Amino acid sequence: MKLPTLPGFDPQAFEKYFKNTSWLMLARIGSLLIKMFTGIAVANFLGSEQNGMLNFPMAIITFFMAASALGLDSYVTRELLHRPQAKNTLLGTAFGMRLLAGLLVLPLIYLSYFLVINFSSPNLGIPFEFIIIVSFVCIIQSINIIDSYFQSQVQGKKIMIVQIVGNLISALLKIGLIVTQAPLTYFVYALLADAIFLAAGYILMYSKSSESIFQWTFSRGVAIDLFRKAWPLAFSAILVSLYMKIDQVMISSYLGNGALGVYSTVVSLSESWYFIPVAAVSALFPAIMNARKDDSKRYIHRLQNLYDLMSFISLGIAIVVTFAAPWIYQLLYSADYVRGGGADVLAIHIWAGVFVFLGSASGQYLIAEGYTKLSLSRTAAGAIVNIILNIWWIPLYGIKGAAWASLIAYGISTFYIILIPKTRQQGIMMLKSIFQISFFKRIFS
Repeated sequence: MKLPTLPGFDPQAFEKYFKNTSWLMLARIGSLLIKMFTGIAVANFLGSEQNGMLNFPMAIITFFMAASALGLDSYVTRELLHRPQAKNTLLGTAFGMRLLAGLLVLPLIYLSYFLVINFSSPNLGIPFEFIIIVSFVCIIQSINIIDSYFQSQVQGKKIMIVQIVGNLISALLKIGLIVTQAPLTYFVYALLADAIFLAAGYILMYSKSSESIFQWTFSRGVAIDLFRKAWPLAFSAILVSLYMKIDQVMISSYLGNGALGVYSTVVSLSESWYFIPVAAVSALFPAIMNARKDDSKRYIHRLQNLYDLMSFISLGIAIVVTFAAPWIYQLLYSADYVRGGGADVLAIHIWAGVFVFLGSASGQYLIAEGYTKLSLSRTAAGAIVNIILNIWWIPLYGIKGAAWASLIAYGISTFYIILIPKTRQQGIMMLKSIFQISFFKRIFS
């Protein structure tokens, strides 16, 4: 199949880089569609109140999942590329580190649950049992370090198979629970089962590659080296999860489970598009980095083209979804969610995607230029703004306030770099892309 060309990118180079990541894109798209339709079915079956109770444990543990992953994935992939002969030591050490971190965060998860429950205005009535069940995801996800091995071997097809098959099994399980009218507790166990299916798939695929996890070894020296290199990414991942999930925790605390149930459907629909910038940047950025080595003007030109592309796609999605939001909720969700104002909130929250798309592109630029501390500080700025605005606006405006808080926080995080002299040019380039200045220049020229 001949891939379409993009302005500013060599067609052959683009096709080569795109095909390197096409299997990963397919995995994300397939997993997304399966999760989205299953999530809609589960939400309608449970109703907003119980759907909120189901989403609460995941909102709590997301921060700790990011912490227990230790930011190791990308560094392990890089080390496997440089030192393939040390495969068993690298994977075994990373697995041991993530397993230990998963165990250490369990008491923190339980403490967070009691703090949120005790300081919540409404009586949430969410059993501690739910948190205990879901918390073990932090331990089980340790085995997912195998993903780094497949990426280092450029075996995206195997990752796709694991993710899609795992999500299909999970979807069938949840549909079975709906058909049998299972109680809420069973759906909570299904959240844990999601992680188990994925881990089992990685182990099976790894063994089919003539490898064995029983050959893995742990090295204290390697562990220290990996931690020293990866901790900024781990901290950044915690901050990202904080400002992407803190609104859900705060909604449950201020407004109760029903409001969280409605808001979780909004987030699911709004964030379902976020695989696009990740996939596009993964496909295009190697070509951009090649230009950086040879021609600085071409490098800047390609970055501008990338920002233009991200803005064009995200603005198109935001405009369409804004007008289609009432129809989407009437078609996909029960009256419970329509009455809860899901459509109005979606019409606000979807615009945060514009900043997410641009933030993904500029984030790769920051990493490529070695501005890791700046990447960390802009994420922290977004998290702080989101928390402050949620405290202020959720009591006043409900879940609409949370959506506006997310939108503004994402915008501040993305354009934080415009305040820094050495990255100001990138911020201006992103502003130009939002107003499609390059597009209009081409028309009028």
